[in-house]
Amino acid sequence: MPVAPRTPRARLLDMLEAVEGIRSALAGLDYEAYERGWVVRRAVERGLEIISEANRHMPDHVKAEHPNVPWRQIAGIGNVLRHEYQRVEDRLVWNVVHGHLDTLEKAVLSALSALHGTG
Repeated sequence: MPVAPRTPRARLLDMLEAVEGIRSALAGLDYEAYERGWVVRRAVERGLEIISEANRHMPDHVKAEHPNVPWRQIAGIGNVLRHEYQRVEDRLVWNVVHGHLDTLEKAVLSALSALHGTG
């Protein structure tokens, strides 16, 4: 049975859930604790992969409404995490999460609001 394509709203909800999961995984941790925690690092990386993949399938008009979000870089980090995992530096992931997650979350919430619960 074919699977129906995911709607932009569903993709945005996937991104929001990943943002929340990353925040939960990092709650109370400083960089040193993050760096020592293999499970936490992999959970954060997986969250970023989900955000990246959902982003790659987001319609251009949704992205255009939020030019402050680095959509291209979001897609790019997913490629690095999936295909060049040996090059991933913990500090880079930490900086991405702490420098861009809030902006992304605001854009996702705004886009969800703009969709008014439709497809």
